[in-house]
Amino acid sequence: MHSDLPTCNPPRRHDIDALRVLAFVLLILYHVGMFYVADWGWHAKSSHVAEWLKWPMLVVNQWRMPLIFLISGLAVHFLLRRVTPGAFAWSRVRRLLLPLAFGMAVVVPPQAYVQALSTGAFEGSYLDFLVRYFTFQPWPVDAFDGWEAGITWNHLWYLPYLLVYSLLLAAALPLLRSRVGRAFQGWVQGLRGVRLWLLPALPLTLATWTLSAAFPTTHDLLNDWHTHAQSLAMFMLGYWIGTDPGAWAELRRRRWTWLGAALSTFALFTVLLYATEPGPTVGRALYDFVQRLNQWTWLLLVLGWGHHLLDRPFRWMPWASASVYPWYVLHQSITVVAGFYLARLSLGPVIEPVLVLLATGAGCVLLTDGLVRHSAVLRLLMGMPTRPTAGPSQPAGVAKENRTGAEDAGPVEAGNPATVRS
Repeated sequence: MHSDLPTCNPPRRHDIDALRVLAFVLLILYHVGMFYVADWGWHAKSSHVAEWLKWPMLVVNQWRMPLIFLISGLAVHFLLRRVTPGAFAWSRVRRLLLPLAFGMAVVVPPQAYVQALSTGAFEGSYLDFLVRYFTFQPWPVDAFDGWEAGITWNHLWYLPYLLVYSLLLAAALPLLRSRVGRAFQGWVQGLRGVRLWLLPALPLTLATWTLSAAFPTTHDLLNDWHTHAQSLAMFMLGYWIGTDPGAWAELRRRRWTWLGAALSTFALFTVLLYATEPGPTVGRALYDFVQRLNQWTWLLLVLGWGHHLLDRPFRWMPWASASVYPWYVLHQSITVVAGFYLARLSLGPVIEPVLVLLATGAGCVLLTDGLVRHSAVLRLLMGMPTRPTAGPSQPAGVAKENRTGAEDAGPVEAGNPATVRS
């Protein structure tokens, strides 16, 4: 029988810390790519779009957000070993709602302004835009993502979704910790081999079959039921897997198997992507299954190889782990604004994307280390730990950022590759 409440402190899982940071770095790179990939709509686009970029984007598109939700579930598993359900629920409200509100008020509006300029829906100054934006009135159709409500959370949609899932989990803890709940968790942790590869993909496929047509991805919290089914499933899988040594040993032991399976399912997925006609057909049902199996297989691959390669202390990890939440909040606005204005300079298809990538990375680091890290108020509003403390992943005498505040953030959607937005 597996327990969420061990009698001793487990060893620190450095690979989970590292995977969380790397998942958000991948997200940042993905969003820079969205500015340049051909035929995929986004908030703003360069004139230097590339067809070849679809392939690396397709590789990560199906599992990048499921990975973030799964890691979030793992973080919740760790956190609930140390705090009461009530304290956990309050910490999630504070850690997620404040950055969401601040982000919607300060960080996200530049994206909406640039998109409104690029669509021709607005021609005034940024100050004029803000005056109208904060009246919460509907905008012209497709002026920017979220035009219907007059205000948007864009890439920050992950935060309210994670908050809802966390509060639901806190409310369900009596059931999850009951005999039945522990038995089911033990069953999940006991999956091995083919069962581990196939069985989790089945409910994901069923959700797609039953919900995707009626509820396409919108990031409207109240009506985004297909996204909820996928994301909540990943969140709960992370919680259920937790730190079970047998489950993680299986992930690591079969890492080469996952690699072969991931390449094979992706190859089949791409064939079906271009060969399957729209509509409720047998071919479409097969495509949906392969898509979800491909998604889950890549997650197995990432977790298995991550556990093999990353479960050791890295000197950069305390800094990166504490910084990654502000990076997430800041990065897309920097990318969209920098890309929009650099595209006007006719710098060419090499210099322009290099500068957009550098502006995004440097902007995240400079704003976080030069501004946010030095202000207690901004740290709170951007989700950073409020103070550094000593931690088990560092050498004696070296301070690190508070683990609790750094482990639970992240953002962005999984969806049809041709319609990905945030």
